[in-house]
Amino acid sequence: MFVSTDQQSGATTVAPRSPALPPRTAWLVLAVVVLADLMDLIDSSIANLAGPSIRADLGGGEVTVQWVLSAYTAAFALGLVTSGRLGDLLGRRRLFLLGMTGFTLASLACGLAPGPLFLIVARTLQGLCGSVMIPQGLALVKVVFPPQHLRRALTPVGPLMGLTMVAGPILAGWLLHLNLFGGQWRPIFLINVPFGLAALLLGLRVLPRHGGEDRTARLDLPGVALLTAASALLVVPLIQGRELGWPDWTYAMMSASVVLLALFVVAQRRSAHPVITPSLFRKRGFVVGLVIVAGFYASLSAFVLVVNLLLQQGLHWTPLRTGLTLIPWALGTAVAVLLAGAFLAEKLGRATLRLGLSLTVLGLLALWWSVAHWGTGVTVWTLAPALLVTGFGSGLVFVPLVDFIIGDATPEEVGTGAGLLNAVQQFAGAIGVAALGTLFFTHTAHGSYAGAAETVFAVTAGLNLVTLLLVGLLPRHAQRAHG
Repeated sequence: MFVSTDQQSGATTVAPRSPALPPRTAWLVLAVVVLADLMDLIDSSIANLAGPSIRADLGGGEVTVQWVLSAYTAAFALGLVTSGRLGDLLGRRRLFLLGMTGFTLASLACGLAPGPLFLIVARTLQGLCGSVMIPQGLALVKVVFPPQHLRRALTPVGPLMGLTMVAGPILAGWLLHLNLFGGQWRPIFLINVPFGLAALLLGLRVLPRHGGEDRTARLDLPGVALLTAASALLVVPLIQGRELGWPDWTYAMMSASVVLLALFVVAQRRSAHPVITPSLFRKRGFVVGLVIVAGFYASLSAFVLVVNLLLQQGLHWTPLRTGLTLIPWALGTAVAVLLAGAFLAEKLGRATLRLGLSLTVLGLLALWWSVAHWGTGVTVWTLAPALLVTGFGSGLVFVPLVDFIIGDATPEEVGTGAGLLNAVQQFAGAIGVAALGTLFFTHTAHGSYAGAAETVFAVTAGLNLVTLLLVGLLPRHAQRAHG
């Protein structure tokens, strides 16, 4: 059993823990959870490359591409924090399987979408189901593995997630090139269906009945409503505003978002059952780490979008050629993630983050120079060095960031902490795509794709430089007080 003490009232609650599982079954649980995470990561990155193909097939304006990307990430982010708390109330196994079922069906709907509005709605449902599924995974893994074995079990997960994130665009380029059954972009969503069914069947057999739930928990509905409304009021005008000429209502919505977010913070301090565990915000690594995550993933998501738009729409390269061009970036990220997961993150601590973000800034500036120097004459080879450095720098960031944010989370905090980490990551990605995508399209309306890409690369380099300066606020090493 888990025995926990409420930080505010001092009351002690006892949450059941699943009986120890055979090692083979525990590893199968980890496999199911990792498969769910891989499906989410692929879907959050794969649509970047398919955006132009989706627009050409289904129609719609430039903002359609942004909505197809942001509908998923924004819906995912909106549901994550709440879903972590719901796992305590309704059972993590039940919510995981429910989310996986919905995610698989929504993926099928995306692949069969007859028009852009249907696709955007299906992507929204896909994101919401993903948000129900993902937060339960880490909590289930922490239940089936003893603390002394948890680090070894999770060691390959970080590198695998990093590899999947960068492999998504390459996989999309390959599938678009194959044009399976004449489906064009549709197989990039339909590929989830067999994997989702496999994860469901295996999950029904091996997932523990109890996942460390806290049956005394309650859902703070006013807090959930305030957080959801504040997030939606920010994302909608960022995506839609440029196409409509920034009418007054867009500024009103963004201002209202700030007000509601402030009310949410005040309400959480007074709530007996807050949406976000208050003790997390007394951990310096958690708070500073989330700010760094926000800046890093906002720039990363915008970078991936703009590279794809530049190469496909600006230079008229095929999706396959675009995907192959990103191989140096993927290779650099893969090698760096493996190095960070194996020993760098543990031995160097925050110095790994400094090195990674410094290389990312240098890579983005090199990319800016390459596009400025070569213009429409850029080739795979002229872009390769800058993409390699950018990927290697980004790869060094993934593993230590997770260590700093949830490395010292208690069993009672890890569900909310993991949910908030994923929420910030996804929501920052949605804002990055919306804000910097708007900047990119604004510049293409008055100039060239190359000039617009230069601007975004310079802005993303500046954003990574700011996050680099924030690294000094982190402890020297991530804590591992709770396994």
